Amino acid sequence: MPRTSLSEGELAAFRSRVIDAATSLFADNGYDGVTMRAIAIEVGCSPMTPYRYFRDKDEIFAEVAAAAYSRFADAQADSIASVEDPGEKLTALGIAYARFALIEPDAYRVMFEMSQSLTADHPELQAQAHRASMIMRDTVAAAVDAGIIEADPETAFHILWAGLHGVLSLHLAGKLQFGRTVDELIPAMMMNARAGLSGRNEDDSE
Repeated sequence: MPRTSLSEGELAAFRSRVIDAATSLFADNGYDGVTMRAIAIEVGCSPMTPYRYFRDKDEIFAEVAAAAYSRFADAQADSIASVEDPGEKLTALGIAYARFALIEPDAYRVMFEMSQSLTADHPELQAQAHRASMIMRDTVAAAVDAGIIEADPETAFHILWAGLHGVLSLHLAGKLQFGRTVDELIPAMMMNARAGLSGRNEDDSE
């Protein structure tokens, strides 16, 4: 009997289930610990079924990461869409960055723990990762142009990014064990990073 063709909606729904399963499995096992068989079990299909929709595990995880970066970029863009002041925009972006990691920790891990070689081999993943990065880069550059930050824009971007990612990575790994929470540290990190990058101390008078 010939195999029944699936509608576009059914195809998209199944691919979405595979992507969700791979995202969850990655968080628990890492890339090397996830197999196509494990994905199939998680989805509830035969081991060979995912191969009807994806070439291999790399293709699945490229789509996982591209989808995560797309949502991440959208969340950042939405957070600053109605904000005019460059300083307030930078703060709003930092909060949105952190909120995404806290709401979607599995997706966040996929984005920043995947091999860079996978990104290079998949144009859509590369494009979405670049889009997410440029939102923060452009926001930092605007703060530099406004005199809020006195630093090379790329250096300032990397400092702020490293600060956010460091706090969030410690939180997601359960390593914030010394009396400060992620909710306390993110605003404090943003405030002190801005003060340091502006060339003045937080307590300096006008």
